[in-house]
Amino acid sequence: MKTVLFVGAGRHQRRAIQRAKELGLRVAAVDRNPDALGLAEADVARVADYADPAAVLKAIGRLKVDGVLTVSADSAVPAVAAIAARLGLPGIGVETAHLMTHKVAMRRRLAEAGVPQPRFAALRRLSERRRALDEVGVPAVLKPADSGGQRGVFRIDSLDDVDAHLHEAISISPTGEAILEEFVDGTEMNGIVVARAGEPIPLTLSDRLRPPGVGFGVGWIHVYPATVYGHQLEESERVAAYAVKVLGLENGIAFPQLIATPDGRVAVVECAARIPGGQMADLVRHAVGVDLVEVQLRFALGEELPDELVLPRFNQPLAIRFLTAEPGPLPTGRVASVGSLEKVLAFPGVVQAETYLQVGEVIRPVRLDGDRRGYVIAVADTNLEALERAEAAARLVDVEVES
Repeated sequence: MKTVLFVGAGRHQRRAIQRAKELGLRVAAVDRNPDALGLAEADVARVADYADPAAVLKAIGRLKVDGVLTVSADSAVPAVAAIAARLGLPGIGVETAHLMTHKVAMRRRLAEAGVPQPRFAALRRLSERRRALDEVGVPAVLKPADSGGQRGVFRIDSLDDVDAHLHEAISISPTGEAILEEFVDGTEMNGIVVARAGEPIPLTLSDRLRPPGVGFGVGWIHVYPATVYGHQLEESERVAAYAVKVLGLENGIAFPQLIATPDGRVAVVECAARIPGGQMADLVRHAVGVDLVEVQLRFALGEELPDELVLPRFNQPLAIRFLTAEPGPLPTGRVASVGSLEKVLAFPGVVQAETYLQVGEVIRPVRLDGDRRGYVIAVADTNLEALERAEAAARLVDVEVES
């Protein structure tokens, strides 16, 4: 029996760990949180900082592993690459891991290759803010150079906004660096691309809808297929695949995010090297019939990846509606009770639904990815009908808060 090491074992990793065991693999898992849900599912569980390769290696001791991977956790990608290199296991390489997790390095590499993207500038201190704003212009987006979950992400409309938020953005970055990017208006899209032997294979391109206000960076609705069409759709697929190739991903799953502008252009927002969170693996499974977890496990083990596992098997329109508070369907306040999902799952077209809510926790207006407290996935003959079904089913979720 082969052993795979999951670096990170939270909620999103838990289902991947379960899938690995279904495929007959022995699972070791490491997470900094002793209560991480995936640790209880693993055959071997260890507590250590999963972003620290040395800590992970020390935690697993002499345990022999045949492959190492992560799911959803962007901060674990460099650690996985370093561990794979140290143990002589298949991996994406330390340089590629850096390029696909550090936004400044990524932007510079994409710029060198002529990949269309927003204007950008790097910042490490307050004295650089005016130069950066002059280079990028407003509106802009300020974010840490190497963080995720929409932490430390702010819309910038003036120099005062930079003054107000730069310290927080830099403090969240492990390397103490922030990036200011041009705010590009348009249709934001999530792509899933599998790179096999250096050749990118686009699987899905879906709309990523965002709420208004302070949570503007959080994807709260996914719609497949994307609503762009014609030449712009073809260009979006080409740019997504080209970005993956430029960043050096030879064998792995890539998560390019794009914006299609009203004037027909396409720009790369960023490109990660992992199975993304936000139920994107479920989107791919329901939309085109590809199991991303099995694909990633085969990459980690250095096994062959035949066409039947990686090429789309069908094309099913769908929508994912995340459960959020204002302006979503959930109430704000301290949770008093969470009802059954029976009505939600019985709604026409609903194929999957889940809540993460616990009695006693506080539901806040959406600002971060962590404010998504569950989801509903619905299918239909068209993506718009699927969205209507997901929205209607989401309103059936029964949650009461203390008055």
